Amino acid sequence: MLNNFSVRAHTDLIAAGQTGIMTWRGIAILGALLIAGASGVRGAELTVAVELRWKGAAVAVPSAPVRNEAGQALRLTRVALLLSGVTLLGRDGRQLRLDGQYGLFDAERGRDAITLRGVPAGTYAGLEFQIGLPPEVNHGDPGRWPAGHALNPVRNGLHWNWQGGYVFAAVEGRWRNAEAARPAGDAGSAATAEAEGGFSYHLATDARRMTVRFLADFEVAEATRVELALDLGRVLGVQRIAADDGSESTHSAEGDALAPRLATALERAWFWLRAERGEAGAGAAFRDTPVTAARGFAGATPRAFVVPEGFPQPELPADNPLTEEGVALGARLFFDARLSGNGTQSCASCHAPTRAFSDAVALSTGADGAKGARNAMPLFNLAWNPSYAWDGSQRRIRDQAQAAWTNPIEMHADPAAVTAMLAEDAALRGAFAAAFGDAAVTPERVTLALEQYLLTLVAADSKFDRVRRGEATLTEEEGRGLALFLTEYDPVRGKRGADCFHCHGGVLFSDYGLRNNGLEGVSVDPGRAAVTGAETDRGKFKTPSLRNVALTAPYMHDGRFASLEEVVAHYDHGVQRATTLDPNLAKHPAAGLGLTAEEQRALVAFLRTLTEAGAAESARGPVALTRRGAEAGANGVDLAGRVGAGSSP
Repeated sequence: MLNNFSVRAHTDLIAAGQTGIMTWRGIAILGALLIAGASGVRGAELTVAVELRWKGAAVAVPSAPVRNEAGQALRLTRVALLLSGVTLLGRDGRQLRLDGQYGLFDAERGRDAITLRGVPAGTYAGLEFQIGLPPEVNHGDPGRWPAGHALNPVRNGLHWNWQGGYVFAAVEGRWRNAEAARPAGDAGSAATAEAEGGFSYHLATDARRMTVRFLADFEVAEATRVELALDLGRVLGVQRIAADDGSESTHSAEGDALAPRLATALERAWFWLRAERGEAGAGAAFRDTPVTAARGFAGATPRAFVVPEGFPQPELPADNPLTEEGVALGARLFFDARLSGNGTQSCASCHAPTRAFSDAVALSTGADGAKGARNAMPLFNLAWNPSYAWDGSQRRIRDQAQAAWTNPIEMHADPAAVTAMLAEDAALRGAFAAAFGDAAVTPERVTLALEQYLLTLVAADSKFDRVRRGEATLTEEEGRGLALFLTEYDPVRGKRGADCFHCHGGVLFSDYGLRNNGLEGVSVDPGRAAVTGAETDRGKFKTPSLRNVALTAPYMHDGRFASLEEVVAHYDHGVQRATTLDPNLAKHPAAGLGLTAEEQRALVAFLRTLTEAGAAESARGPVALTRRGAEAGANGVDLAGRVGAGSSP
């Protein structure tokens, strides 16, 4: 029975290939899962939970400082893994492989438990899984995976460039030498930050797929929970980090000796803790979760959302399906100044279509003349954003619309009073009836209509996209800029790029993460910390997309940079060593990257190729972002092959 587990004393990891362990070859694959499915027998749920540790003690991410054997202090800021190939080991020597089920472990986001479904009940002698993906999946189209799936790039943040392939394991953080230890009571001064470096370890490529195996008797019946521990002290605790020998980073390029060492250590850093009865649905599902099509409002005409080829599948709001009438109403409201408290300002006042729905000034002026606190973000490709606002405080587009609508220094409106006034407009009541089934004009419906309209603003037809489709070619200078964009800064290994792709990789040109990009040593604007209350989030802001970037100046959350040239100069030699600086910037030398003037110009030239031609023709009057890229489809041209650019993950 489930309450009579007999777990053997094999608590340490026994890695594949060690003496006495069953190997992959020559072992039959058990077909019980298919048999169970064919006969209608419902399988059990097996939740695999992972506890992160450092030398035996539990550790959170972001972590307090931990010590390696060299006495250096490390702070973990990211630990993320992709899991596949889960195999249950039978007592008779056979194996049950749960093919087609994949998992994401992300300690920073609290994703520490994953549920396998359809697992045949029974008693097993062990468990095996891979950190990484089979080659056919690793190099397949990432756009095939539905929203919320472990392999959807928006969810995992581990598919960064156009060469294909995922990062299997990402471990990032900050480090400092023992002699630079933080004084007692120092929560993070600028002086302390100056002494800290960054580490960024990305294990990828087919050669770096890792196998983890446990031998432990356990029973699966109904809902079962297996708890494992991953001790990163066994991975990073034995390695001394230095700023000038390549030990701060690995991107798994061919010939990189650090990547296989870390991969082997990661395989051997796992421990079996326990197996016990669990709760159904306790973790994120490994398998695809079927999405039921949302029902539209009565009488409204459904409108298809076309995902551009190569783009990930977005998670559209199930309770607000797109309709022709809803989108039209949203567009009408977006440009209606009556939404503001004094009837002088519309959404478009600060989000101009001719500027990719951004503003031309650093801080927009609100309806009452007050200056905003942050730069007005551009509005496109919102369907792929996991959160909204510079600090990620808003979960849905409608929430962000409501926040701007009611903010005293923005539109400063009373939604009830505004909708009562709008309800006096007979034509507008008719538009609400067409979109929602009756003529009621309510604050909720206003934000729902705005959400529908904003979801249709898709940017996918820049020169860069036409190059991907084989319809255009980059100039020599643009090609050099792309090469710099995609190449990490790693001079020890002969690579000297701009290292842009870690935060701005992939077809969306953003991971939409919340990061400190070194604008200030101690950030005046708390950023994400104002939402979470955590000082480890101070100065972190949402990574904006670089699409249409030629139109969205001024740049940064406070609009401090007037041009792309200023932005590139900042990342080249202006990054401030804040305590919460992102590790992928902190690993660069304090003096900067040292890009030449020619290289900086090339990088700007490439960035300009990310702007849509239709959106750039501002002299012709207001134009919406085009959706030609979505409708035309892309051929998946290998840019690395076209211009000789490319980087390791």
